Amino acid sequence: MAKAKEQPKPIKTKLKRGDKVKVIAGKDKGQTGKVLFLDRNKGRIIVEGVNMITKHQKSNMSNRSGGVIHKEAPIHVSNVMYMDGNKPSRLGFEVTVEENDDGVVNITKRRVAKATGNVID
Repeated sequence: MAKAKEQPKPIKTKLKRGDKVKVIAGKDKGQTGKVLFLDRNKGRIIVEGVNMITKHQKSNMSNRSGGVIHKEAPIHVSNVMYMDGNKPSRLGFEVTVEENDDGVVNITKRRVAKATGNVID
């Protein structure tokens, strides 16, 4: 009896939808754009206006005209870098632990740009 194929582990990345990123490798190297979609299982990312492809689409009930459409194709997460202002930067986490007068401990985890130390969220 053959074993079922194991699912690959999701890629760990600190990027989120809406982040501004710069492409650091590939045919679109140097371009910047906003993250539209992030697929952690496949390790792919779709960036606005980057890695454009042409797709020939047949007309159907939802799209009456059909024809050639231009859209973004996914690229690997390792080929992009977060943009902190005008400077590309790696991302890290900053954890702060605060204790109230009541003895309640508040733990906050925030993303931080390593190049500048700016808190992202």
